[in-house]
Amino acid sequence: MSKSHTEHAFETAIEHYLTTSGGYEKGDGEAFDRERCLFPKDVLSFIQETQPKEWEYLKNLQKDKAEETVLDDLSRALNSEHEGCLMVLRHGFKCFGKLFLAAYFAPASGLNPDTQKLYDANRLCITRQLRYSNRHGNTLDVTLSLNGIPVATGELKNPMTGQNWRHAIAQYKNDRDQADLIFQFKKRTLVHFAVDTDEVYMTTRLSGRNTYFLPFNRGNGGGAGNPENPGGNRTAYLWEVALERHSLLDILARFIHLQVEEKKLGGKKVKRESMIFPRYHQLDCVRRLIGDTRERGAGTNYLVQHSAGSGKSNSIAWLAHRLASLYDSSDEKVFDSVIVVTDRVVLDQQLQNTIYQFEHKQGVVQKIDIDSAQLAGALVTGVPIVVTTLQKFPFVTDKIEGLPKRTYTVIIDEAHSSQGGETATELKGVLSEAVVREEAAKYNAGEELPDYEEEIIRTMLKRGHQPNISFFAFTATPKYKTLEVFGQPGAEGKPQPFHLYSMRQAIEEHFILDVLQNYTTYKTYYRLIKSIEDDPEVDKRKAARALARFMSFHPHNIAQKTEVMVEHFRHFTIHKIGGR
Repeated sequence: MSKSHTEHAFETAIEHYLTTSGGYEKGDGEAFDRERCLFPKDVLSFIQETQPKEWEYLKNLQKDKAEETVLDDLSRALNSEHEGCLMVLRHGFKCFGKLFLAAYFAPASGLNPDTQKLYDANRLCITRQLRYSNRHGNTLDVTLSLNGIPVATGELKNPMTGQNWRHAIAQYKNDRDQADLIFQFKKRTLVHFAVDTDEVYMTTRLSGRNTYFLPFNRGNGGGAGNPENPGGNRTAYLWEVALERHSLLDILARFIHLQVEEKKLGGKKVKRESMIFPRYHQLDCVRRLIGDTRERGAGTNYLVQHSAGSGKSNSIAWLAHRLASLYDSSDEKVFDSVIVVTDRVVLDQQLQNTIYQFEHKQGVVQKIDIDSAQLAGALVTGVPIVVTTLQKFPFVTDKIEGLPKRTYTVIIDEAHSSQGGETATELKGVLSEAVVREEAAKYNAGEELPDYEEEIIRTMLKRGHQPNISFFAFTATPKYKTLEVFGQPGAEGKPQPFHLYSMRQAIEEHFILDVLQNYTTYKTYYRLIKSIEDDPEVDKRKAARALARFMSFHPHNIAQKTEVMVEHFRHFTIHKIGGR
């Protein structure tokens, strides 16, 4: 077979792109320290170049042991249960009382040129066929490292050799031991890619045969997979977009995070940790929204139509953090505050935990859980991210008359819910400092407000364009009027979402079930039950009770209906063929 069709050629193509156009250097597998699971030369050269004062201090103390000392302390921090790779990359590690940074990430603005120089000093490397352990001779097709610390791995397959991404996943599950330091959760590599020329899958935790991989595909025509790429492989976006130097640094700095969930089992609290790496549609959505907002500034509405199973909570958290620290091309801050409107109580804590990992400080997120005065105080004092709900968001215009003119962005979780109307009305009234007397009077008198969609439209038309407020509406199933209010004009002039992750793609990627696969009309089921009732060998009372039970279920409880239907269809079939 031609070399151009082998996995070796696939590796070569990826390496060539990343080292010529992607901002990487070619890594040296022979220089890898398998005990520490580091590239020592890269670690030391980065520290010596970017932190000369700290290095000089350590050198004076440790003399010729300085290099071993800093490598040992870095390894200890990476292996720590309370620190780990992601924390070390973002916040550094201690060595003899000094803080050493393991990486520098892009500043939010260009106001400090020194920070930009430090960011430029980051060294990303791609190493092929890395032997990563002294316990065996296994090698990894591709390993990506940042300043000597391995952060990502990839197993590549070429369908022309009879193998694909499924074989790569099987290799990770069966041939990669999670006990090897390079794979240990949180301690070294943070994500693993199973790649062929058509599709990409990823995981952040190896657990043998229980390892769970998520799709990292762009979607194709509204469904799963990837579209044709006239310029190369369907999966070229992985190394040309997602893993390109600035993109990977951005993901490490502002996307990937550790999610901690605590649950009670048998009276005991059980903590479960998950490393969250963005799926491709999440990465693309947040970046496109930020890019468009940076260019347009405040005053634009956006609709994000992401199906159930899209990871909307994380997308909202990432977007809120980015918007709160967004600067335009003139290095002017775009928004004074970000307000997240949601009825999901879990989103508040998730936002706080996620953003704390980015900022490493408290007070960035404030939940409004008392009254409107608390909201007014948060806006006046400039709290970066405010989280509120419909129930805790009354009309507060009178309480903040002295609020100075500022710019705001409002993220609405599920625009098609009640938040879309009443909350949007209240928000516009508050943030534009216009008193909504008519609506307030109706609200206080207990009168029923109009349908939320009509309320939004009426409010938008009444107040017109609000140049100091941007709305970002997230919903899985927008109605047409929601599209009109928040959507963008399409090619034919019809409104459409700014970003789409369709229900079809979610179904095909197995994040939600296709209920239509188990759908049976009442008419069909009635005929089935009727035929059973007419059969003298079937107990009519049982058949009648079965039909009554079926009809009593809620129309949306298809799973229960299907279970009953299958049960009695089986009973019917056995009698018809003479079985007992």
